[in-house]
Amino acid sequence: MKIKYFVTGGAGFIGANFIHYIIGEEPDARVLNLDKLTYAGNPDSLKSLDSNPRYHFRQGDICDPKLVEDLLVEFQPTVIVHFAAESHVDRSIDGPDEFINTNILGTYNLLKQARKLHEGLSKDQKGNFRFLHVSTDEVFGSLGDSGCFSEETPYAPNSPYSASKASSDHLVRAWFHTYGLPVLTTNCSNNYGPYQFPEKLIPVIVFNALDGKPLPVYGDGSNIRDWLYVEDHCRAIHRVIQKGETGETYNVGGHNEKTNLEVVHTICGLLDEFRPKPSGSYADQITFVKDRPGHDKRYAIDAGKIGRELDWRPLESFESGFRKTVQWYLDNTEWVKKILDGDYRLERIGLEKR
Repeated sequence: MKIKYFVTGGAGFIGANFIHYIIGEEPDARVLNLDKLTYAGNPDSLKSLDSNPRYHFRQGDICDPKLVEDLLVEFQPTVIVHFAAESHVDRSIDGPDEFINTNILGTYNLLKQARKLHEGLSKDQKGNFRFLHVSTDEVFGSLGDSGCFSEETPYAPNSPYSASKASSDHLVRAWFHTYGLPVLTTNCSNNYGPYQFPEKLIPVIVFNALDGKPLPVYGDGSNIRDWLYVEDHCRAIHRVIQKGETGETYNVGGHNEKTNLEVVHTICGLLDEFRPKPSGSYADQITFVKDRPGHDKRYAIDAGKIGRELDWRPLESFESGFRKTVQWYLDNTEWVKKILDGDYRLERIGLEKR
């Protein structure tokens, strides 16, 4: 069956990787990408698909009811994959308004229009229709020294970003139980890989290092995250769409718990190998900076459910994934340069308490 994917936020980091994955994985799939092209949406991430007849792009806002309704009616998607979100914790600290608008109201509008579409489908079409909502492990709050987030972990968001994503998760659940919309939700750990907007940890460290700038590490660098290579995440989303049970949530993790300081040292070691300095190590540039407000101590994902029920496991190890990622950024400096020539300059954000 030819599947038509309506992807929101497909010019962002994970969305762009997912579109590349689907176009390569499903020879007959068609994709319509709706993206507002805010600071984190980069059409250059999908430039290689410009001439592909199976890929179509539309610039627009998921908060626009008429636009979303018109696109859904015209395209008649089989699957809606909802990536579109404001996603940076630091930015949510400085300005939470856009997070509330996009992540909560935008998700509500998308659910509302998807329900209209679903109700007009034939019985067979309804059987194939899916709405997959991509969320985060940050909705669960912070862990202590042991334990992992499971699908049964109570929500306890600690930042405006995670609170807005928790709200959107609850809306998606409600549209399943109240209206019968066939939804699926994934909660993933920290993604890394190609096309990541350069305010995130890995690209910041890579390019500050190469420019001889300080390498900022929050607090003492002991905060722990579970690192998931973005293509492994894309495979997980695809597997959930194909085999997941509607109404269910699936945690997706990389089985790679590392402190922020370990991650920075890993990147420095790879840069020492790939682009050695005349003397010393890039690790000499590490600088500890004031921690951000509400910085969760530890995240760790129990991805046992998706492994048992859907036979998914990450293919990349921490070592192999980071090697690929650092090499990609070194090979694609022009992609980064175009972003840095705009408004963003790798500045520190997220310091203000409100």
